[in-house]
Amino acid sequence: MPTVIGSFEERRWCPAAPASPRARMLSTRSVPPRESLDFWHDAVLATLVGMDITTEGRTYDAAMRTDHLGDLQITTVECDPGRVHRAPRFIARGDGRDVFVALQSTGRAQVEQDGRTTELRAGDIGFFETVRPFRTTFPERFQLKIFAVPRVLIERSEADLRRLTARAVRPSSGLPALLAPLLERLADTSEVYATPVAERMAEGVIDLIAAVAADQLDEDPAELPGADRVLLLRVKTFIRWHLSDPGLNPQVIARAHSISVRHLHRMFEAEDTTLCQWIRELRLHECRKELAAQAPGSVSLGQVARRWGFTCPARFSKAFRSSFGQSPTEWLDRERTSRAAGDALC
Repeated sequence: MPTVIGSFEERRWCPAAPASPRARMLSTRSVPPRESLDFWHDAVLATLVGMDITTEGRTYDAAMRTDHLGDLQITTVECDPGRVHRAPRFIARGDGRDVFVALQSTGRAQVEQDGRTTELRAGDIGFFETVRPFRTTFPERFQLKIFAVPRVLIERSEADLRRLTARAVRPSSGLPALLAPLLERLADTSEVYATPVAERMAEGVIDLIAAVAADQLDEDPAELPGADRVLLLRVKTFIRWHLSDPGLNPQVIARAHSISVRHLHRMFEAEDTTLCQWIRELRLHECRKELAAQAPGSVSLGQVARRWGFTCPARFSKAFRSSFGQSPTEWLDRERTSRAAGDALC
């Protein structure tokens, strides 16, 4: 069934200030009760990732508020008890490219991923990897604040992410004690920040999330990284600065850092990726962000692709479909339709 966008009826979901044009609200109360669970399936798929959702009853009371701050998508959900399963068939659709950092605001969650289980209690933080299956059981009504961070920006290897999932990060001391209240307040007040400020705040939050991840992996975020890590950070910064250059290639990057091409490739292999894949994903991420921000008809797909270093439209379309499971045109049409529906019903 089509996703319907409506405003949540309870006062706590209504912002005191005028709503940000970035923000959207969805509620099962906008549809007949018999359609509530189907509606919620569609809403979660369109906003987060595909999941199976099961409940004890035949109706479901749930609402979500979503906002975007720079590279962060922030989604607050408040729902009846239930179970969710991120099954392999959803992962095959290619809709999971983010790492979810979730703050359990109220209630409890029993999480399973990567062979581990844990319970998140109110105030706890959990990491979810969306390219692998997970299960979560919510035994009571709950509120969860989900921060979707592009994998390419969190800068952790596949092996590191496997060690982070299904672990409860308790905000009792140290960096988690700083991060948890920041996430709580940011999710609650995101609509009041103008876009330039929001983008700068998102960068700082992502940096703090990365520091907490390092802390959970028994690394010392305050220590200077080793020589190889420093070099890798320099290389990634260089790539970001020259991302729009179609001539950016391994030889150019290696020469700029006085290293061999073989050494360059080995550094990215240690990150469980390849240099070319990392550049391609970063370019696709920037293309999607720009396309979503542009007014219809103001720029073509080819112009955006060339602006971010893709010289061949056919290769851009192929890479886009491979990463996101649909063509750039299909994705953009869906994005604009969803936004138009949201604007019409606000």
